[in-house]
Amino acid sequence: MQPDYLSLLANIRDGVYFTDTDRRITYWNKAAEHITGYSASEVVGHRCRDNILIHVDDKGRSLCKGRCPLAASMMDLQPRNARVFLHHKEGHRVPVHVRCAPLTDGDGNLAGGAEFFTDISSQEALEIRIKELESLALLDALTQLPNRNHLIPELESRLQEKVRLGLTFGLLFMDIDHFKRFNDTYGHDAGDEVLRTVAKTITSAVRPFDLAGRWGGEELICIVRNVTPGEQLMGIANRLRRLIATSTVRAKDQILSVTVSMGATMAVESDNVESLVKRADLLMYKSKKSGRNQVTLG
Repeated sequence: MQPDYLSLLANIRDGVYFTDTDRRITYWNKAAEHITGYSASEVVGHRCRDNILIHVDDKGRSLCKGRCPLAASMMDLQPRNARVFLHHKEGHRVPVHVRCAPLTDGDGNLAGGAEFFTDISSQEALEIRIKELESLALLDALTQLPNRNHLIPELESRLQEKVRLGLTFGLLFMDIDHFKRFNDTYGHDAGDEVLRTVAKTITSAVRPFDLAGRWGGEELICIVRNVTPGEQLMGIANRLRRLIATSTVRAKDQILSVTVSMGATMAVESDNVESLVKRADLLMYKSKKSGRNQVTLG
């Protein structure tokens, strides 16, 4: 490859990396550093499955063991597209659209693979929202999520829309499992990092018109719009739960797993904010009593 092409790849907005036939990374551009948090010096010479990107699908299933789109492209020499969640260096999950292709030599023999990936978490829109909320003191400083002062009026608006227009929405109430243990064992800095990691994973995974926020302490909620009762709301809830469960936090040189227990419910016309949140909260406690890392619908 000519240096001019490398210069071009170094400065595009998409993440790009190349591998050899063993999927060992040989090139890593600046956008890949920005999207993943890993510098080129940290990954070049390593395989992507060596505790680096660890792609998972929206059900939390690892793609490094039999489902890797890049491995499939290198096997049948066909390009592929996929929507996956990569593992950021800080521990949270980032949704990306990947485009994979085999690399061949002049004789058409496999020489390696290439993957282009684009962050699809609407980061720019999120940054604008954050600045607006900060100016109104409606943002939680630790997680950068909307706080209760912002969430209550949002819930009131959604309830009014339901009565006037019949627009459905659901509420997910999440509580981080064993949060006190994180604080007691690893310190409050570790507890703060757990909250930030869960918040980043949720923010990057929810749909643009849904709203996630910190209700208080280790409790978070997500207002899920335009959903039908039952299967669709449970599908979204379980997707978030699985993605959180595949996120990690580093504390005292240990890699810690994080899970949440969740209650999921649809708003009804007789609801007010208090009754809706209370119902979702009680459902969350049922998930706790059933073994944690679960969703209870009601």
